[in-house]
Amino acid sequence: MNRSCPADTILDRPPVRVRLRPTMQSDLDFVLTLEQDDANLPFITPWERTQHEAAIRFPDFRHFIVEGGPQLDAVGFLILVGCRSRHLSLELKRMVIQTKRQGYGRAALHLAKKIAFDDLGAHRLWLDVKGRNTRAAALYRAEGFVQEGVLRDAVKVADGFDSLAVMSMLRPEFDARRAAALELAA
Repeated sequence: MNRSCPADTILDRPPVRVRLRPTMQSDLDFVLTLEQDDANLPFITPWERTQHEAAIRFPDFRHFIVEGGPQLDAVGFLILVGCRSRHLSLELKRMVIQTKRQGYGRAALHLAKKIAFDDLGAHRLWLDVKGRNTRAAALYRAEGFVQEGVLRDAVKVADGFDSLAVMSMLRPEFDARRAAALELAA
């Protein structure tokens, strides 16, 4: 998928060129390096290599490399879980972008929503975000996700505990955003 993100115009910058491609075994060193990066580690719970290997193979998961920029270099990764859920509820398990504040995360989120709702037929796309990850939470709110609740002190972190905000978007909300030209066209 190769799309420009219309929401980037809100930020007074040109649209960012981004596409998602399935993660390959040969990409896992890049994925693991991103997870262990000091800029990302406080905001995620990293996986072992074997967990990523399983996510690549297991049909209920979609593990993508985010490619962006003029040369479509690898700039991050994202994981969708629940792709075969009979409840039509998918989780954006993780999105990690290497270069911050360039619009790659927003553009990748647009593609993830399009895949979830259009390709996989989701009724609900949900995620959780650590309380200290205020930049990601602001992005998700700006992109139409609604906070459903907070799991207080749900994860142990280096300096104690952090809470998780559970956020979601429902199909009718996605459709309304698309009708307002806030989402990628079908």
